[in-house]
Amino acid sequence: MSTFVRTLRHPLGLVSALVLAAILLAVLFAPALSPQPPDASSLRDAFAGPSAGHPLGFDSAGRDILARLLHGGRNTLGGAALALAVALALGVPTGLLAGYYGGWFDSAASWTVNLIMALPAMVVLLASRAILGSTVWVLMVVLGFLVAPAFFRLVRGIVAGVRNELYVDAARVSGLSDTRIVARHILVVVRAPIIIQIALVSGIAIGLQAGLEFLGIGSGDVPTWGAMLNEAFKNIQRAPLLLLWPGLALGLTSGALVLLAAALRDALEDRRPAPAAPAPAPAPAPAPAPAPAPAAAAASASASASAPAVVAAIPGEPREGLLSVRDLAVAYPGREVVHGVDLDVRAGEIVGLVGESGSGKTQTAFAILGILPETGRVARGSITIEGTEIVGLPERRHRALRGTVVAYVPQEPMSNLDPAFTIGSQLAGPIRHKLGLSRAEARARVLELLAQVEIADPERAFRSYPHEISGGMAQRVLIAGAMSCDPKLLIADEPTTALDVRVQAEVLGLLRRLQRERELGVLLVTHNLGVVADLCDRVAVMREGRIVETGTAGQVLSAPEDPYTRKLLDAVLEVS
Repeated sequence: MSTFVRTLRHPLGLVSALVLAAILLAVLFAPALSPQPPDASSLRDAFAGPSAGHPLGFDSAGRDILARLLHGGRNTLGGAALALAVALALGVPTGLLAGYYGGWFDSAASWTVNLIMALPAMVVLLASRAILGSTVWVLMVVLGFLVAPAFFRLVRGIVAGVRNELYVDAARVSGLSDTRIVARHILVVVRAPIIIQIALVSGIAIGLQAGLEFLGIGSGDVPTWGAMLNEAFKNIQRAPLLLLWPGLALGLTSGALVLLAAALRDALEDRRPAPAAPAPAPAPAPAPAPAPAPAAAAASASASASAPAVVAAIPGEPREGLLSVRDLAVAYPGREVVHGVDLDVRAGEIVGLVGESGSGKTQTAFAILGILPETGRVARGSITIEGTEIVGLPERRHRALRGTVVAYVPQEPMSNLDPAFTIGSQLAGPIRHKLGLSRAEARARVLELLAQVEIADPERAFRSYPHEISGGMAQRVLIAGAMSCDPKLLIADEPTTALDVRVQAEVLGLLRRLQRERELGVLLVTHNLGVVADLCDRVAVMREGRIVETGTAGQVLSAPEDPYTRKLLDAVLEVS
């Protein structure tokens, strides 16, 4: 309703909506507005001017112009609507599938579309008339088939550009199905261009149909605006005013469609929240416990070496745990990027996976989550979560684990939130889908989660769009989303990269508190040894796709054995 109201507040939107509504109502109620039948002819009234009951006069055959204009609008607009429906039904779904999944379907669909677009539309319509007959409805079905590629190429191009956005990956990791992701995050991106394309294609369909009828190619036995133009052109020297009415109807309809589509597009893209009554200032939130700066924490890691670790580790020893990775290899065409990785995470511990950019740590995390890019694959090895082998697991079963068993906190928080939806809407969607809660229950759950991640004003955050909150608050929102379905394993990929030192300390303290309260197992992917010293119980150091050293955080940071680990630690100490 708000979109409709915003559209009508636009001057062009209001005027075009009124014009289009008047035309549609006039043609729908043609029998009531003009009781005279459109084909009733009286030769003595040929070319007669306006009179009582005939406000527009008569044509060359003595037929009432108003009746033919209104009834002709039914056939002209109905035919255009039929062509548009066929084009939408063929073009939009195939464009969504081809753009989202790619692969062989994309190749086959694109080849078919290119073939159709190579066909001359007018020649195909003329051939269809000769084969299928001159009925306007049949010709409009053929026209819909011919213009469907316009929708396919538009939708496919947009979806292909959006499917790799981080907020789409975040929705996938939260456990949403492809159907829900497309309906919720993809369609909202393509709806405005589709609306504009609908207006353009409708104008094309109306114009082509009128052109066929004007050339005398249509059926000729039903009134249409094109047939009226044909009849008027034949008598242009005797009664030039006959051209005015069908031409005016065609021009007003096409113009109103384009202007209304533009106004509706602007209203959909305008995501400014409705003004709300000012709320009382919230009470100041308690300050979080101070946390050491990352560099200082790394520098003091040797002092913590004597403290007992939460869970002892024996590198390479098979054992039952929340997460167990054995001999994992991740490959892309022509190269292997992860080589024989062994990794374990138990409930209630935080394990740091450390390495420089390009070391393969994020690829390892993606393999565990089952969200490797389409060209990536697990070449060998085993990944078990709570004893369930996930390598080779069907996507449907893998999706069932995401959100409820394993959750993900990505880096770049602002890029992982969909700018088209409010924070509350984005958090409530997966909760309703995974837990089956009602809208009111999901809202209450989201507000509770926002309070748990120490957001001072949950109500305001719930109503805000991503661009209206800070980076630190966005990261807390992502943590709330990861915790929303009570997972047992949390994979956090560089959760503090884009944050300043103070906010980093707050987020790390929040992760530690949630881990202790919920007995979470956490795999922390990071390049920051200061974060490891401050947060992790055990550490696995990764270089060029291999684990080169593992142990407790105190052991690895105070007495590193591998030269690469010593190099990383020296770099942190030099910076500090």
